[in-house]
Amino acid sequence: MSEEKPVDSYRSISSPSTGLYKEFGSKFLSFAYPVLSEEEVKDILSNLRSEYFDARHHCYAYRLGLKGELWRVNDDGEPSSSAGRPIMGQILSNELSDILIVVVRYFGGTKLGIPGLIKAYKTASSDAIGNALIIDKVASERVSFGFDYVNMEAVMKLIKSSGVEILSQNFDLRCRITVNVRLSECKTFRKNLCAIEGVDFEI
Repeated sequence: MSEEKPVDSYRSISSPSTGLYKEFGSKFLSFAYPVLSEEEVKDILSNLRSEYFDARHHCYAYRLGLKGELWRVNDDGEPSSSAGRPIMGQILSNELSDILIVVVRYFGGTKLGIPGLIKAYKTASSDAIGNALIIDKVASERVSFGFDYVNMEAVMKLIKSSGVEILSQNFDLRCRITVNVRLSECKTFRKNLCAIEGVDFEI
């Protein structure tokens, strides 16, 4: 019996990878990137458009978040649903998120038709994913809170026992800490913090 996948675990790629597909003189260069935000997506697209400025199309699809709640497909001038959706299809069939795939097309002079385009964008995307290292990621949430110095020992003991990551800390007149907590453990961590007198959460 296979082990059940944690509800806050999902698959992505560890680092950028590339792929290639050629058909009737057209070249489809594929680029897969691990991404965390739409701003990051925009920056990568801008850089690729500048680098491959002489290409006919820069089609892409991205999916972000634990459940892929943020996503978009773009055909960039290709016939509707002939590019972006085949790219997204490969992302979905490999159950990936926090990923952007861009396929840059150099037109070879021969039209491929809708079925040919779908095959080309699908295969190019599949090649980039095949060349990537697939990893398991864990969804997390940032928790910021304040407390008095008198509660320092109790707070630090909880942080250590919970194994959460400290992102920032400021010990001024009042202590402030921001931690990264695994999503499935966040409710328990907050409950345990509330049990310590004087702790308050930042919104």
